[in-house]
Amino acid sequence: QVQLEESGGGLVQAGGSLRLSCAASGFSGGAGRLNHMAWFRQAPGKQRELVAVITAADYINYADSVKGRFFISRENAKDTVYLQMNSLKPEDTAVYYCYANYFRGLAPNLEVWGQGTLVTVSS
Repeated sequence: QVQLEESGGGLVQAGGSLRLSCAASGFSGGAGRLNHMAWFRQAPGKQRELVAVITAADYINYADSVKGRFFISRENAKDTVYLQMNSLKPEDTAVYYCYANYFRGLAPNLEVWGQGTLVTVSS
């Protein structure tokens, strides 16, 4: 079964950069065929929102608020997805969650969430 573990969060000043990573286990362990992986974030008292998504075919999409600043990538050999965050703003402060979606044939798609990593951007 797939498990996701995020890392790389921390405290940075506005204008700085952070790189988040999400290590996945079980991609080849019978969970199904990977459809896409994504990063979400949730600020206190706010709804969880999609930040960036990358499909198994490496199609990429970003939230308008992070376009040009954040970059998502995936590495099959290491079963890892990354989020490079540049020019960080205080409004980027949130818990960031890794997400993976798998096709399972006639069964519903499998959705897996990481436990989250906190990113705090000071002004």
